[in-house]
Amino acid sequence: MAGAGGDKPFAKAGPSPLSRVLRISQLDAFELDSALEQLVWSQFTQCFQHFKPGLLTPVEPELKALLQLLLWRFTVYSNSATVGQSLLNIRYKNALIPGQKYRPMSRPQKFWFALLTVGEKWLRERSHSLFLNHPAESNARKARKVLSILTGLAKVASLVNFLLFLQRGTYPTLTERLLGVQPVFRGPQGPRDINFQFLNRELLWHGFAEFLIFLLPLINVWKLKASVAALFSPLKELRGVEGSEETHCTECAICGEWPTMPHSAGCKHVFCYYCLKSHMIADICFTCPKCGVQIGTIEPVRLHVGTELHQS
Repeated sequence: MAGAGGDKPFAKAGPSPLSRVLRISQLDAFELDSALEQLVWSQFTQCFQHFKPGLLTPVEPELKALLQLLLWRFTVYSNSATVGQSLLNIRYKNALIPGQKYRPMSRPQKFWFALLTVGEKWLRERSHSLFLNHPAESNARKARKVLSILTGLAKVASLVNFLLFLQRGTYPTLTERLLGVQPVFRGPQGPRDINFQFLNRELLWHGFAEFLIFLLPLINVWKLKASVAALFSPLKELRGVEGSEETHCTECAICGEWPTMPHSAGCKHVFCYYCLKSHMIADICFTCPKCGVQIGTIEPVRLHVGTELHQS
């Protein structure tokens, strides 16, 4: 028997009832749906990143509602399941019809589902601007107060419904309870074998990652880099690198650019003042990253185009 929106029942009548969905699986489905909506919206906004800033702001609630309606059309309307439920092998059934046989959502239930989910989000985001430019005693302001009261009552009802869900394990949202739709597994859930080899590997990598997070801040990367550079600097001198003296005078040993406010610090290399000072403040035992010499007294250096080095 075909259901509304092209649905077909995937379970046949039999002695075994439909498997109930665990509470954690139902909540995980909501988290997956929320993550998907955020992903779709971020991908959509990236298409307009080179346009005028704030171009989508006036119609942002309408665009979000349109994208959510597209998702609803190809998920709930077509398969009686959201994207998160499909990933977890879950589907909505019509709980208003008694019996153990699977019954998909009816067409009115699907349309009311879209109205209570997509429409409610749009109204919540658009309500402020709808009643913004109206006098204080106008009917629009009175409607806004009524809407605020209804919103508060809906939040209280949602809280009570969630407490009932934690106790009974059915109808996690107020919308599902009002429409009479209940998530069930697509098929019978058999026992699953646990692969402890995969679990041990994950625990091992997790422990190794925590060890690296603890160890890396204790390593002085600049000093290690300077020590390695100092080991290979004699080899460069033996090979006779041309223009090495000019490079020392016209290039900051830290940032590699032309020195800004050039200063020396006890070796033949020249530094930008701000590069040298910031690294000395960050590391008391800072050494030259080129030769590894301990930084001494800072002295200004005057550079000429002829690459002559003069101490002032």
